[in-house]
Amino acid sequence: MARQSLPHQNTRVAIYARVSTKDKGQEVENQLRQLREFSTLQGWTIVREFVDHETGSTNDRADFQAMFREASQRKFDVLLFWALDRLSREGVLETLQHLNRLTACGVGYRSFTEQYFDSCGVFKDAVIAIIATIAKQERVRISQRVRAGLDVARAKGTRLGRPKVVVDAAGIANLRAQGHSWREITEEMGIGKGTAQRAVARLPKIV
Repeated sequence: MARQSLPHQNTRVAIYARVSTKDKGQEVENQLRQLREFSTLQGWTIVREFVDHETGSTNDRADFQAMFREASQRKFDVLLFWALDRLSREGVLETLQHLNRLTACGVGYRSFTEQYFDSCGVFKDAVIAIIATIAKQERVRISQRVRAGLDVARAKGTRLGRPKVVVDAAGIANLRAQGHSWREITEEMGIGKGTAQRAVARLPKIV
């Protein structure tokens, strides 16, 4: 994992701001103004501003993706956002992955309104530990929901797993006897070469 240094007066900061159509009464310019003022007070140099006008429930956001591309290229040292839910509303597990991804790039992060979300601050290890614990619990809940869904499906007689492939072994053997290649046969029958060969091998031998 890349090592992060504490922010100092030569720190290059990138700002990330987001609003969606569902955020009534919010303007992205309000976030940007506060983030710019905070950066100036810290003596940081703003090198990039990333702004998305869409929901935070998905990571398929143009500037969000651009931000990570530039983070991987170390074009800035710290990412500053107004609040954690401005960065992502995908859930605890996904948000933790985003933060870890920044850390892996050697980029720090800081929330303007949540001082404890500061990768270079004294609360860093405690906050990440708490988020990781919540994320683990979320993974367990997801796994439990999946198992419960499978149990219900089985109870209803639903066949689970991949559908069984019916292989015409005699037909394959006949085609081979006519000189057709394995490729021609498998393409015609929509099965794999190994499946076709095993089927023919199981046919009773003619003495």
